[in-house]
Amino acid sequence: MFREMRRFKQQLADEEAVEILKQGKTGILAVLGDEGYPYTVPINYVYDDGKIYMHSAKSGHKVDAIEACDKASFCVIDRDDVVPADYSTLFRSVVAFGRVRIMDEEEAKMAAIRLLGDKYNPGQDEALEAEIARAYSRMHMIELEIEHLTGKQAKELAHVKSPLDE
Repeated sequence: MFREMRRFKQQLADEEAVEILKQGKTGILAVLGDEGYPYTVPINYVYDDGKIYMHSAKSGHKVDAIEACDKASFCVIDRDDVVPADYSTLFRSVVAFGRVRIMDEEEAKMAAIRLLGDKYNPGQDEALEAEIARAYSRMHMIELEIEHLTGKQAKELAHVKSPLDE
């Protein structure tokens, strides 16, 4: 169902792709938007056990698109260094495909919120609980269950450590 990577020699191992998802700060969610136009939005997220979790307001373009079609993709860029002299880019990125949904199970939704909060504000449990109390009624949690994941890097990086490795 999903395409094989054409430049397979540049494909990252699954473990490397997952590590990029774990360490990345911002991802790009792509859904099918209004009138069939793709809609992409940069968003903070957290990866856990084959799933990507994001937060959202309870209404808007993203929510409407998710409710209309559950297929989505998600991209995280680990490295993006333009090399003008070579007309090239030293890149490393990951693309995930899967099914996306608005979470409605309270316990799972709270667990996802805490994972997200811990990623961006580690060790701030009291502040996180206060923020949850303040914003919970106005937010959705979104879950993307990954069905296919690929990572790719510039061939020049094949023997270079990722900044994530440090």
